[in-house]
Amino acid sequence: MITKNEVNKDMSGLPFDDRDGYIWFNGEIIQWRDAKIHVLSHGLHYASSVFEGERAYNGKIFKLTEHSERLKKSAEILGFEIPYSVEQIDKFTMDILEKQGIKDGYIRPVAWLGSEYMKIYRQGNVPNLAIAAWEWPAYFPEELYKTGISLCWSNWKRPAPDTAPTSAKAAGLYMICTMSKRQAEEGGYHDAMMLDYRGYIAEATGANFFMVLNGELHTPMADCFLDGITRRTIISLAKELGITVVERRIKPVDLHDATEAFLTGTAAELTPVGSIGEYKFTPGEITQKLKNAYHNLVRS
Repeated sequence: MITKNEVNKDMSGLPFDDRDGYIWFNGEIIQWRDAKIHVLSHGLHYASSVFEGERAYNGKIFKLTEHSERLKKSAEILGFEIPYSVEQIDKFTMDILEKQGIKDGYIRPVAWLGSEYMKIYRQGNVPNLAIAAWEWPAYFPEELYKTGISLCWSNWKRPAPDTAPTSAKAAGLYMICTMSKRQAEEGGYHDAMMLDYRGYIAEATGANFFMVLNGELHTPMADCFLDGITRRTIISLAKELGITVVERRIKPVDLHDATEAFLTGTAAELTPVGSIGEYKFTPGEITQKLKNAYHNLVRS
């Protein structure tokens, strides 16, 4: 079960609206505390907002262009256009990383529609883009990577692709994730496992799921939730290591025969899972191989 201060989310411990530093904001680098928006911004009221989570290792952002491409695509899915090219977004992101003097950290680009009009239909609302970067350690303490984290079952399900823009990294889709995460932590767990609208295993609140079954790596089909960049990286690494990868629909009862399990994501990297509800797992050889391979790749 989760204990106090077990999750390390930021090294400074300072609130995110009151710290020294800089943020790239609509074409210029400004003081961190000056990066503000109006209370009537469309993105705040109607969730016309998309974002990315990126990690820097030794001053290089892992798969930066893929993240910038997905940011642009997510905005297009929501019906607005970020007024910068992928190449420009890449450059702006590196500019703020260097300005902040960060070698190993987290980067958060976010795009949203502004406060020109307050109505559901957003014609005329201007797109905004901001990019922040800060130092960030491993998501969990080192000892948890040996035993695995604990997950409960979420009360919420990932929606069908014809009811929400599930292929976009859109802020509105995270509402049920934050509710599920709160449920988990208040119950003494580290995270929550979410099912999809059909009752199959989908993902955790901010990371994709893998399990080891009979020496093979199984993962849910990403047909109603985000096909994560880290997820795709782990699948590629597994195949390079000669590990069979099976993408399929996974029922909760299928966990009974799994021996290992882990989560993947930019923030989570590769995090072993020790339990999901009543099901128990032990971080083993395949988990460790992939964890080492990912560690070496992102720092190469």
